[in-house]
Amino acid sequence: MAPAEILSGKIVSAQVRERLKNQVAEMKEKFPGFAPGLAILQVGNRDDSNLYISMKLKAAAEIGISANHIKLPNTATEAEVLKCITSLNADPAVHGFIVQLPLDSDKPVNTEKITNAVAPEKDVDGLSSINAGKLSRGDLGDCFIPCTPKGCMELIRQTGVKVAGKRAVVVGRSKIVGAPMHDLLLWNHATVTTCHSKTSTLAEEVAQADILVVAAGKAEMVKGEWIKPGAIVIDCGINHVPDSTKASGKRVVGDVEYSTAKEKASYITPVPGGVGPMTVAMLMQSTVESAQRFLEKFQPGKWNIQYNQLALKMPVPSDIEISRSCIPKHIDQVAREIGLFPDEVELYGQTKAKVHLSALKRLKNQPDGKYVVVTGITPTPLGEGKSTTTIGLVQALGAHLHQNVFACVRQPSQGPTFGIKGGAAGGGYSQVIPMEEFNLHLTGDIHAITAANNLVAAAVDARIFHELTQNDEALYNRLVPSVNGVRKFSEIQIRRLQKLGISKTDPTALTKEEVNLFVRLDIDPATITWQRVLDTNDRFLRKITIGQSVTEKGFSRTAQFDITVSSEIMAVLALSDGLDDMRNRLGRMVVASSKRGEPVTTDDLGVTGALAVLMKDAVKPNLMQTLEGTPVFVHAGPFANIAHGNSSVLADKIALKLVGKEGFVVTEAGFGADIGMEKFFNIKCRYSGLRPNVVVLVATVRALKMHGGGPVVTAGVPLPKEYMEENLQLLAKGCSNLSKQIQNARMFGVPVVVAVNVFKTDTKAELALVVQLAKEAGAFDAVECTHWAEGGKGALALAEAVQRASQTASNFRFLYHVELPVVDKIRLIAQQIYGASDIELLPEAQEKVTLYTKQGFGNLPICMAKTHLSLSHDPEQKGAPTGFVLPIRDIRASVGAGFLYPLVGTMSTMPGLPTRPCFYDIDLDPVSGEVKGLF
Repeated sequence: MAPAEILSGKIVSAQVRERLKNQVAEMKEKFPGFAPGLAILQVGNRDDSNLYISMKLKAAAEIGISANHIKLPNTATEAEVLKCITSLNADPAVHGFIVQLPLDSDKPVNTEKITNAVAPEKDVDGLSSINAGKLSRGDLGDCFIPCTPKGCMELIRQTGVKVAGKRAVVVGRSKIVGAPMHDLLLWNHATVTTCHSKTSTLAEEVAQADILVVAAGKAEMVKGEWIKPGAIVIDCGINHVPDSTKASGKRVVGDVEYSTAKEKASYITPVPGGVGPMTVAMLMQSTVESAQRFLEKFQPGKWNIQYNQLALKMPVPSDIEISRSCIPKHIDQVAREIGLFPDEVELYGQTKAKVHLSALKRLKNQPDGKYVVVTGITPTPLGEGKSTTTIGLVQALGAHLHQNVFACVRQPSQGPTFGIKGGAAGGGYSQVIPMEEFNLHLTGDIHAITAANNLVAAAVDARIFHELTQNDEALYNRLVPSVNGVRKFSEIQIRRLQKLGISKTDPTALTKEEVNLFVRLDIDPATITWQRVLDTNDRFLRKITIGQSVTEKGFSRTAQFDITVSSEIMAVLALSDGLDDMRNRLGRMVVASSKRGEPVTTDDLGVTGALAVLMKDAVKPNLMQTLEGTPVFVHAGPFANIAHGNSSVLADKIALKLVGKEGFVVTEAGFGADIGMEKFFNIKCRYSGLRPNVVVLVATVRALKMHGGGPVVTAGVPLPKEYMEENLQLLAKGCSNLSKQIQNARMFGVPVVVAVNVFKTDTKAELALVVQLAKEAGAFDAVECTHWAEGGKGALALAEAVQRASQTASNFRFLYHVELPVVDKIRLIAQQIYGASDIELLPEAQEKVTLYTKQGFGNLPICMAKTHLSLSHDPEQKGAPTGFVLPIRDIRASVGAGFLYPLVGTMSTMPGLPTRPCFYDIDLDPVSGEVKGLF
């Protein structure tokens, strides 16, 4: 018989590595910035472990695997090793993870506990009990196989001999080689016998083997004469025996007597150079396989989402009853379904979570989905259902049309929640849930804004006080104190010096004139625009006097409280596109002017860093879900009158990446299209760089009748009979407002779909008329919607229309260039969007135009602060008025947020409570702890 053919592990492993190298290159090309990651955890400093690890690191580098060697000292305790494993389990960049054995620790460490702590999906050594159990059950496609048996199997395949039906004998029963080798051969359909040191008939058993795998750990234990002629022999042993001919005095042999076995076998592995090189190659292969599984599971835009089935009831129950009737998915499940990594999600209980901005960085190379903004006609004081339509639309796109879809909405203020408006989670069967979580504290973002805002207010008055009561030297000594005999400027003080044109960095080098410039902000109290805030409707804080205590030495002034969501910090949060951008915007906020007419910023006050710290968690979007299980970002809540009235740029950007190229992100703009939508386009889209694909314009028969001359609609008062009966003439006249708002949306080059939000009092003829007139006015489509009563099912026609509209060309354009003079920008908005013939600047407004232009703020976009109840400045003027002159009472600057806001007419930034506030209906069940009542 001819000598056995040598199965060279060196040759086969080289082939495997080359194949893996090509696979990794393809992976990196398809997913830029991605690389399979391998972590090797070592405890101690054994020489043999160091050698094995260096071989693994070298192989990983050759293939293109990102390998990380974590080395703990031999003093590491079991708890410290487990802590490190927990961290690596949670690291999404680690796809393969091995613990180098043996553990070289001076402390007692349970090896079994350590290997079982490795996440099974990362256990590329296949040593955990879960992977071993799956292998023993035959789940070969859902587990990792220990590398040595896997390498042996690859060598057997190289022979071309079919394993199925062959008799196989495994000598050795270790958890690392023998036992898994038995299972692997068995589930490849061989008839397998396992032998070990206690097997009394070892030679006879070996003689039966067509395939022989030896891993006994005894030098040349299996003799050639035992071997069946033509058998395949795989020798896993590595033993050292004395050999005087070698420089080291020893040589390496296997568990099989090679010289005699090769005369009987058809194929045989040498030692060294057989199984050894295959073990490392299989580790690399398992790591690449793990990375491929990871990409399949977390492929951007590939969602595997579970939707909730609604149990619709008629009549429709209260919002809180509906919310309670649906059991929300654990928010961690929602995060996994949409492709977020575990370390990108910060859980706040079971139903809400914050999403880290690292997700946006990870997904930066992914294409954006379709961008949809929901707006409305000029509303009644009751609102026309934009939030409900937003949620109904995403439920239809997701749960019914199976598109990846995200809703991005604003967080409501507790002022309106407990005041007159109630909650803002949508309504009926189109809600964000749990609604009480949504409408109350959520994750504390508004509280963080309150704290940050009031810190600025305190800093302003404290600085005025200290400058009035101290000379330059005393101020300087307190601002730049000597600590352990050393004086130095802080980073923020260096920025102030640079702003003043002082390049010195040694505090002792400043002249008296430079010290004066540095310590004196010289704030003019009459110019202070920064107010304290509170997230409660409290009309008695609209004007207050501060500084009444004797400790303030008579330095009092008139001030006021605004509601928190009107704070510039809220607008900053909504318009920031990252932590660094938010920090810079916070530092640019102007709080007053100096007596020299120069702007005084929060950076001048030295408070920028503290504000960023207070806002560091608030900048992360909040993840929730709808009734039907589609994801929602709830983030930021700027008012739409004195601010821009849109949820955050960051939430939209992350959502657009997560939904993928064919998915949809639906966001809502506050109030009517003339306010929220105009600011969405001219401010939010300008700063974000995002371009919308579709406008959804919400209209109701009720509001259109009001615009046609119907009686006054008042919150809390039953609707007059004109709104309860069919009146096509009144409705047709009121559609002038609908027509104007469609025109406003089309002015920006974006297709418009009109969503007619159906109420039970609407007649078929009325609904048909609105649809007809909307299309005649230039809408891409107009559809009736019953999502309040039917959830996503009731918005299916709207969803399909939005899909079709999104496939048409969007020729988005801004209304104006920011380089235009301030007055020209205001006039363009007034004439083009509102229908005014001209504008009139009152003296105070004219002074501000001059001041802000001089201070360098003239190129900021415009954020008009006017009533939402009319296209004009007069809330009594309904329909689509024209020919009026728009009065500009004053102009204010939100420099950090990045806009000027002209004040049109009179409005309060601190709402009051009505006679019967919403809180009359809210209570807590003392037994269950659940919120009772209506929002």
